[in-house]
Amino acid sequence: MDLDFQALAEGLPRRPVDLAVIVESLPQMLDGLLLTLELTLLSLAIGFAASIGLALLRIQRNPLLWMPVYGFVFFFRGTPLLVQIFLVYYGSGQFRFELMDLGLWTWFRDAYFCAVFTLTLNTAAYTTEILRGAIRAVPYGEVEAARACGMSGALLYRRIILPKAFRFALPAYSNEVVFLFQATSLVSIITLMDLTGVARTLVSQTFDVYEIYITAGLLYLAVTYAILGLFRRVEDRWSGHLRDPRETPPKRRGPLAGIATPML
Repeated sequence: MDLDFQALAEGLPRRPVDLAVIVESLPQMLDGLLLTLELTLLSLAIGFAASIGLALLRIQRNPLLWMPVYGFVFFFRGTPLLVQIFLVYYGSGQFRFELMDLGLWTWFRDAYFCAVFTLTLNTAAYTTEILRGAIRAVPYGEVEAARACGMSGALLYRRIILPKAFRFALPAYSNEVVFLFQATSLVSIITLMDLTGVARTLVSQTFDVYEIYITAGLLYLAVTYAILGLFRRVEDRWSGHLRDPRETPPKRRGPLAGIATPML
């Protein structure tokens, strides 16, 4: 007996998007969004602090200094983040007794710590390469001018090289922040109830796939737009003096702004 799938589909009841499901699930999804933001901010703070030292080691000429950092960056940039999460969360169980002897098993058996630890290592690897390229991009003439003024060592990096490198790295680092924010959706696989984890649980309970995941996507989109807007303002603040004023439209200060008035 052949089934007429078209007739069967036409016989199914149709309904529009159920807004009631979105409204009822929104509080739970906002709680998941808070966990997503917490994981993102914590991983970014620790990863950025670590990447500064790693970037300084990466630009050294001594192979004993830059080669370990290169291997670290190569591994975490060359493997999927999901594999890294599995290695830390599930793989640490194979070293349970060694970790217990070191007093670290309490940390590695916690899904929250494993998620933050993996995300931190991942973003530290990417940020290290971003800062390395930004440090290399600092004009050599400015470095020579600072040395002529008596600056050297830590003072040279603190006043000249690193501030300039941070300014160069800002556009690329904004992309890394967005990437890490969206990559936190992978932690739902290790039982953390972030935004994606909450959405998946709600879908399994209500079977309203379209409404739930569209709402989750819009929340991700709103936060991503806010992140890009924040970095754009910071970039304008730091690099506004380098922009050609002819490329910046004049700011309007009233309803008659921009209207030519006759000279008296």
